[in-house]
Amino acid sequence: MTMGKIIFYEERNFQGRSYECMSDCADMHSYLRHCHSCRVESGCFMVYDQPNYMGNQYFMRRGEYSDYMNMFGWNNCIRSWRMIPMYRGSYRMRIYERENFGGHMHECMDDCDCFMDRYHMSHCMSCHVMDGHWLMYEHPHYRGRMWYFGPGEYRNFSSMGYGNMRFMSMRRIMDSFY
Repeated sequence: MTMGKIIFYEERNFQGRSYECMSDCADMHSYLRHCHSCRVESGCFMVYDQPNYMGNQYFMRRGEYSDYMNMFGWNNCIRSWRMIPMYRGSYRMRIYERENFGGHMHECMDDCDCFMDRYHMSHCMSCHVMDGHWLMYEHPHYRGRMWYFGPGEYRNFSSMGYGNMRFMSMRRIMDSFY
């Protein structure tokens, strides 16, 4: 089985000390003081600006990120990350208008660039991911802050640390390995 591989560097443009990783990490301080650039050699990762997979998230696919803080508009360095598992099956998610699977429900099997246009829903407050790995965005057309959702039930986005986030678009993660 092919694994993802990411290399973190303390300074911009891949300078300074580095740390190579092929798994999740809840706190980068165990390895580097800070991180200002990285290379994803294989796989896909969600990176977070707080320890324990909290705070702002960003999806990284294979490529070079010589100054990701300016690229993402972040004030903080990467502090934790998760590798997104390889997946090649079908995709299926139920999205709900309200918390605890309340209100209107729609079953989705492909990307949706605007919940309002397709489902006449102004936002999504809970979901159940049956198959696949997904990214949800706070604005239509895959814009704004993003969050990763793997298989499972997500009953209440606000109790998960997303505050008053309302998701308005989503897409499947289909390029988990090259």
